[in-house]
Amino acid sequence: MDQATQKKTRNQDVPVSRKQVFIVGMGMTPADLTEKHLDVIRKAKILLGGRRHLSYFQDLPARKQVIGADIMETVRFIQKERAQGPIVILASGDPLFFGIAPRILQALGKTDVTVFPNITSVAAAFSKIKAPWNRVPVVSLHGRDRESDLLNTLFRYEEVVVFTDPKKNPAWLAAFLLTKGVASVTMGVFESMGTPEERCRWYSLKSAAGAAFADPNLVVLRRNTQKRTRSRPLHLGLEDGAFYREKALITKSEVRAVVLSKLKLLPHHTLWDLGSGSGAVAVEAAHLVPEGKVIAVERHDGRAARIRKNRERFGVFHVQVIKAALPKGMDNLPTPDRVFVGGGGKDLGRILEAAGKRLGPGGIIVVNTVLFHNVTRTHDTLVRLGFSTETVQIQINKTKTMPWSARFEGGNPVWITSGVKGGEAS
Repeated sequence: MDQATQKKTRNQDVPVSRKQVFIVGMGMTPADLTEKHLDVIRKAKILLGGRRHLSYFQDLPARKQVIGADIMETVRFIQKERAQGPIVILASGDPLFFGIAPRILQALGKTDVTVFPNITSVAAAFSKIKAPWNRVPVVSLHGRDRESDLLNTLFRYEEVVVFTDPKKNPAWLAAFLLTKGVASVTMGVFESMGTPEERCRWYSLKSAAGAAFADPNLVVLRRNTQKRTRSRPLHLGLEDGAFYREKALITKSEVRAVVLSKLKLLPHHTLWDLGSGSGAVAVEAAHLVPEGKVIAVERHDGRAARIRKNRERFGVFHVQVIKAALPKGMDNLPTPDRVFVGGGGKDLGRILEAAGKRLGPGGIIVVNTVLFHNVTRTHDTLVRLGFSTETVQIQINKTKTMPWSARFEGGNPVWITSGVKGGEAS
């Protein structure tokens, strides 16, 4: 410790016992430690932390132990050595904010564990840009596979904080977002905060994907809403003209409403949209599954490209577009909770067979047909697979202005068959 830090270490009379475990938040650097923090650290018999944290306290007589990637290895070490304590764990930022403290408390219990909070990296970053962060969600990719959560969160919020790690660093994150069709986002990277090497810069995703960044760092993603002014906000009941589409190849707005009601989507569900066409059902469904995912499968290049454009237009980044022929194209898809079949042609029976078998008990499949031959095929296939079924027929008639009045213009009738596997939706 330097002299300035040593001056802070006068006794604060923090009571300790041999079996106690203290988790001390370091903030950004040791400069953020209070005198109480430092008093606890000085009394440690065993000091645990990352190599960077331990390097600040080389002159202390405490036994040093590096915390590795396996947190349970650290827990076992603490359980074995508690009688030699007290033990102090050094943690980045605030230990209870996406930190090590919850895992330690869960493993050791709360009785003999004390947590000392400190400044979070999120608070430090937003103090740099002088902006409030009380409503900004945080997603951690640090040692976690939470990419789906990130895409879902980015769909719902204009600004998202992301904890990175050396592997899933800002460059990796930018490249990942670009592969998912996310373009209208600016990335703020906050590197080595609190140190002389601190750097805070804003990047486009394309420029960030090719850059190098110092560890540790934090990312703030901001959606560039001004680039989306040509599109309308996402809501249920979008007009057909709101979508990029191929002529009349779209599930009409009113039919879409019935389809979505029959799917009975819940926020965490995974939906397959098979034969997605323009992706209209997939896009609107994304509004109903903010914590889940939507997978739009389409075999035509041009249609798949339009789905991606619609995904970008409405910012529904958790819609995944798969270019594949059905039914083979669903072999490697994650298990669905709901399935919508908007197209299938002569392969409809095989598609229903494959999709029906992948759905679990309580799963729902909804099928749109316009050929009466396919109505009976859909019903018979689903019944044979153990689904309870219902078919409704709708025909939309819309007013059309005439020289001195209006008349109704009829659309083609559509049969909508819904089936619940096992008879009760989940």
